[in-house]
Amino acid sequence: MANAIEITNYSWAYAHGNGKALKAVNLSVEQGECVGVIGPNGAGKTTLAYSIDGLVPGQYHGIKEGTVQIQGREVEDYPKGMLQREVGLVFSDPEAQFTAMTVEDELVFGLENLGLDIPEIRERLDWVAELTGLGPLLQKPPYEISGGQKQRVALAAVLAMRPRVLVLDEPTSMLDPLSRKRVFEVLGQLRKVQNTTLILIEHGLEHVVPLADRMVLLAEGEIALDAPTPSFFEKLDLLHHHGLHVPGAVEVVSRLKNSGRYFGELPRGVEDARLVIQEIIDASSTKQGAV
Repeated sequence: MANAIEITNYSWAYAHGNGKALKAVNLSVEQGECVGVIGPNGAGKTTLAYSIDGLVPGQYHGIKEGTVQIQGREVEDYPKGMLQREVGLVFSDPEAQFTAMTVEDELVFGLENLGLDIPEIRERLDWVAELTGLGPLLQKPPYEISGGQKQRVALAAVLAMRPRVLVLDEPTSMLDPLSRKRVFEVLGQLRKVQNTTLILIEHGLEHVVPLADRMVLLAEGEIALDAPTPSFFEKLDLLHHHGLHVPGAVEVVSRLKNSGRYFGELPRGVEDARLVIQEIIDASSTKQGAV
């Protein structure tokens, strides 16, 4: 069975850009896998997202080398509109994908384009409105609500279409901490219930780390590091070299591991880190007591 995403020796240069935005990228993602993508500004993260969704080269002029396959098929070989049944993209700027006059119309726009019948559209609308807490906003114009609410609308519109691959480009940048936490809970549910493949491009990693199976570091258009999440953050020097902020709990335990005081996997959150540090303290106390 083909991988959900298979990118092979892929490079892209915008027609009026300086050099290549992506250089010889190789990336395989299995169905149901969650991959976090991080990197400094200008690293090529958004270009990667657009390439998976077919916006590059579909709506941009440039030079392409290599292949980008979704579910075993090159993105350029999909008939018009068919790739969007497989891949959903949530932009960092939510207004970039608004087309309707009310939130409800925005949520059903894509469903109507899929040719779903009215009962199915209503079922999905009710499901996604409850999932994202948008029920009270359905009759409001999407351009007149808050930034955080706009991001929830953009996310909900894509979720309603139930794509097998979901690419999120900074989807929570306008959300408060509680709303951000809720969004990642929703993404976790999608993986369990629908086996959705997730590509998460985020600066704030505190919610990405517990969810991601793997992390990918993009730097100057190239993959500088691709590793399972626990071992990814052992490369602290490389991450700091590229100016990336590592979650504090992960960094503390990583330094303990690099110094030979801990030998297990890195924690995925604050509570796991607390337990690891307590274990180290207890072991040290026991050793000192024996002496």
